[in-house]
Amino acid sequence: MDDVDLTVRAGARHAIIGPNGAGKSTLFGLISGTSAATTGRILVDGRDVTRLPVDRRVALGVAATFQHSSLFMRETALENVLLAVLRRPGTGLGGWRKVSARAAAIAQARTLLERVGLPTRHDALAAALSHGERRQLEVAVALATEPRLLLLDEPAAGMSPAETARLTELLAALPDEVTVLLIEHDLDMVFELADTVTVMHLGRHLKTGSPDEVRASAEVQSAYLGTMEVAS
Repeated sequence: MDDVDLTVRAGARHAIIGPNGAGKSTLFGLISGTSAATTGRILVDGRDVTRLPVDRRVALGVAATFQHSSLFMRETALENVLLAVLRRPGTGLGGWRKVSARAAAIAQARTLLERVGLPTRHDALAAALSHGERRQLEVAVALATEPRLLLLDEPAAGMSPAETARLTELLAALPDEVTVLLIEHDLDMVFELADTVTVMHLGRHLKTGSPDEVRASAEVQSAYLGTMEVAS
């Protein structure tokens, strides 16, 4: 990162794009807490979280999915989501002893799996899911923490066109209380979903604007979009 200054509006569907090596995943690591910042500040709703570990950021409503799966592969899809439900503030293994609490948590987990397009995969092991299904499961796990800021690092990678379309619809339908910040190389998905697009290049912020403004920028076309449009 080289002096990146970025504001993400509450409730936005904000996409970060740029060629390989632009610094997109590094930026996500700094926001999520998986990478340590050497300088600068990261603010969430005005609160400085720069030095907070990942779990403290999750408790503040920051949830993330990454390029590489971080699921419990020997557990079922339902169990993966259920563990995330139980990690929410005010829940936990203590409350799990109550029959009513167990039933409510399981119902929430099942609803989330249906929401991300996995209504018949509750009992499937994560290891048995396709790549696209694992990406959908990761989104369900992230949503189970009831995030205010949802970070998605290439969520459509490896998905079929139908799976990508379903994911786009899911993210567009999230309530305004959930801010979505995503990295994505699928520019069709980006320009369909995002209301704001940030372009990065060589670790620097190049431009932020509406999808139309980014498309029309000669600077962006020169640095990135022209090459990517040919590739796609």
